[in-house]
Amino acid sequence: MMMKHKANMAMVFVQIIYAGMPLLSKVAISQGTNPFVFVFYRQAFAALALSPFAFFLESAKSSPLSFVLLLKIFMISFCGLTLSLNLYYVAIDNTTATFAAATTNAIPSITFVLALLFRLETVTLKKSYGLAKVFGSMVGMLGALVFAFVKGPSLINHYSNNTIPNKAVPSTKNSVKGSITMLAANTCWCLWIVLQSKVMKEYTAKLRLVTLQCVFSCMQTAVWAVAVNRSPSVWKIEFGLPLLSMAYCGIMVTGFTYWLQVWAIEKKGPVFTALYTPLALIITCIVSSFLFKETLYLGSACGAFLLVCGLYTGLWGKTKEDEVQIYGEKQSQQEIKEEIIV
Repeated sequence: MMMKHKANMAMVFVQIIYAGMPLLSKVAISQGTNPFVFVFYRQAFAALALSPFAFFLESAKSSPLSFVLLLKIFMISFCGLTLSLNLYYVAIDNTTATFAAATTNAIPSITFVLALLFRLETVTLKKSYGLAKVFGSMVGMLGALVFAFVKGPSLINHYSNNTIPNKAVPSTKNSVKGSITMLAANTCWCLWIVLQSKVMKEYTAKLRLVTLQCVFSCMQTAVWAVAVNRSPSVWKIEFGLPLLSMAYCGIMVTGFTYWLQVWAIEKKGPVFTALYTPLALIITCIVSSFLFKETLYLGSACGAFLLVCGLYTGLWGKTKEDEVQIYGEKQSQQEIKEEIIV
């Protein structure tokens, strides 16, 4: 039973780790860490953490890297990691950790549309599971909008001494700029999710694939950071939360969870992976309300409820579709065997 649902458990674990990313990142950026330098060190931590595992565990799986394939990996790294992450950290400096997590819930819907365009996903509206996939994506998007824009009465509002002071985590400077930039970052990330399934058909060593992308992203971000800010002082790493944030986001988020997601995309497809995104929002919202003095509103709770409903509706549709496909494949194999016997 556990083996049957290991992809589901892996994605839940991924979202638990992801929930810590906006929280720690918000603190580091708010304390003066340059967003582009933060991404560079994050990718460097990830590359260093993954390299030994990629070298020793997948030496037998390594496939030859042609120039065209290497160029594809380079471009996917730029779009899905470099561009997405740099836009994300620019956006998070203009909004709260909870709002950053809320806007990422457009990911399932965007991924669904991109997967349809790339013909990696199909929709059969005449079947219940096809309608469930579409309806789940729409409800999830509605839940994200309700969470972000509907307030209502406050449910949780802490002002204890145990919370991080507002000076360390300021309120939204420019929510419009933050939301637009975050949407652009999420679109780049969705494109990365979709294109992984195409690249994995050419390069099956998943750990090496993720490590290569982290190395390319580290190089690309270094050029970006130098071009934007040439002051040597921005490269200084502050010990404490900034360093912890870089290490956590690099080793756990970029390194470990990216590998898990690549594995899940290969097993279940890009839409399945994206459907779990709303879980990180709920976790981030609860933690932010206690640590960062962010008020939890009734509208946020209702939005979270809609997100969960959309998540499980979409998952039900995806699971049913997989069952139908497996049944169809077995029937075809049985018919071929019968024809051979006859």
